[in-house]
Amino acid sequence: MTKHLRLAPGALLAVAALWGATFFMMKDAIGRQDVSSFLFSRFIVAVVALIALRPQVLKMLSKDLLAKGFFSGCFLAAGYILQTFGLARTTAAVTGFVTGLYVVLTPLIGAIFMHQKITRKTWLYIAIATVGLAFLSLHGWSVGTGEILVLGSALAYAGHIISLEKWSTGRDAYALTVVQLGTCALFAGLATLRTGYQAPPDGGVWAVVIFTALFATAFAFIIQTWAQAHIASTKVAVILTMEVVFAAFFAVLFGGERLTLQVGLGGALVVTAMYLIVLQEA
Repeated sequence: MTKHLRLAPGALLAVAALWGATFFMMKDAIGRQDVSSFLFSRFIVAVVALIALRPQVLKMLSKDLLAKGFFSGCFLAAGYILQTFGLARTTAAVTGFVTGLYVVLTPLIGAIFMHQKITRKTWLYIAIATVGLAFLSLHGWSVGTGEILVLGSALAYAGHIISLEKWSTGRDAYALTVVQLGTCALFAGLATLRTGYQAPPDGGVWAVVIFTALFATAFAFIIQTWAQAHIASTKVAVILTMEVVFAAFFAVLFGGERLTLQVGLGGALVVTAMYLIVLQEA
């Protein structure tokens, strides 16, 4: 394996840890600032920070990069928006599981639209990860509007992973990230027009906005965009399911939730699937 192939799985695992950490952090913040305003704050702070840190990135925004970044950003924005509206209509646990189904949808989309061959071993690892997600998340489930919306978000996230695999190679990861997050800020901003933008009400919410913007958004998506130039989308999807494992871990560690046998088994299955698929040859 090349150096990049060795580094990419670990980098994606760090991204999954960052995303998992945001679950318990955002719970209180979203209760004090409406979701659309929070997302707009998060994405606009991330974009401003990226441009301030590297102003020369604006010179790299060619028509090709703008088009590819905008298209990928549309998938990402759709994922966040559908997930948020779905979360308002179903439980957080079911939202976590259904969103995690992008681990199944990613190889399906890749096989259908990009003619990627998925081995039987890979399907086995995907099945193990899916069962693990179910153990981690589900405690009863009925299908309604919320679940359908979240399934749409999983489809959008899968599309985002596939689009990055197709377009991140040969393009600057930093510039591509700026365009993607700018697209998310645009759509989140449009979503605030119905009720009006609400600024973070206090320092606590601002702290969550800044953490999620800088680390779980700007840094995380630079890493994901870079990693996807060096690792297959199916592997990316399985590794990123570790987000749910980290979310459970941080909820137990900092959120006061109890570690049950079911949660422990689910986490072990997802970790096993991730380990096996990373070891598998690309």
